[in-house]
Amino acid sequence: MGLSTLPNWFWLLCLGFFGLAAGSFSNVVIYRLPRNESLSNPPSHCTSCGSPVRWYDNIPVVSWLVLRGSCRDCGKPISVRYPLVEAAMGLLWVGTGVFFDLDWRTSTTIVLVSLLLILSLIDLDTKRLPNVLVGLLAVAGAVSAVASQFSGKMLLPAPSHPASGLLSQPFVIATLGVLLGAGLSLCIAQVYAMVRNAEGFGMGDVKLLGAIGLFVGPYVAMVFLLACFTGTVWMLVSRQAKSPRMQVPFGPFIAFATGIVLVFGELLWMWYAGLVGFR
Repeated sequence: MGLSTLPNWFWLLCLGFFGLAAGSFSNVVIYRLPRNESLSNPPSHCTSCGSPVRWYDNIPVVSWLVLRGSCRDCGKPISVRYPLVEAAMGLLWVGTGVFFDLDWRTSTTIVLVSLLLILSLIDLDTKRLPNVLVGLLAVAGAVSAVASQFSGKMLLPAPSHPASGLLSQPFVIATLGVLLGAGLSLCIAQVYAMVRNAEGFGMGDVKLLGAIGLFVGPYVAMVFLLACFTGTVWMLVSRQAKSPRMQVPFGPFIAFATGIVLVFGELLWMWYAGLVGFR
């Protein structure tokens, strides 16, 4: 039996396993990268006692459950976020494969959603979006756009829309996306800063929206609007218990909005176009 004749469930199962493994490595990146630590040395170890993690205690999700969420050596608790990140990454990989029916867009979308998950958690922890990860995302988007343009295979996960001429070209779609994503957010950030004399969101968010624009094209404007809406709602609710001067990480809202646009972007645009009479 050749690889091309294997059933879809086999490939989805493989995506699940690799996604869990990627989630395990993502935990390392999330913890070490903001601390400027090596991602490979020392090997995985308990952050409380420093004891190395045995290979059989490093199985995604399963090991945490077997150990009941504590270190085998010192007994200190291991954050539940570790298995949750592993499980989330596995589900994201499988979900991407199902949504795109394992076509060419699956691989590039996996890169997009994986990096967005990592960036979101780092932003929650540190209120920063590391340039190295945002840059990696931008490079992946640019390579996908160029490969789509010259191979004839659509690798960009931009929601489909009827277009002709230049607007049907992957490179043009990606270029419009990065200009709109970074340009729109930068302009609004500058206006907000002048009016309120305070930073609305940082350059990291601007760069991230530009990188996402390479993947979703002009739909990045929808990502920005949805992120602003969900972020505002969250702030209105959470301010009941927190200081009104709190600093809110915008990265997770951008990531959430990107997921919504990837799945429902075309439907949302059709609804809006009908509402305002574009159709």
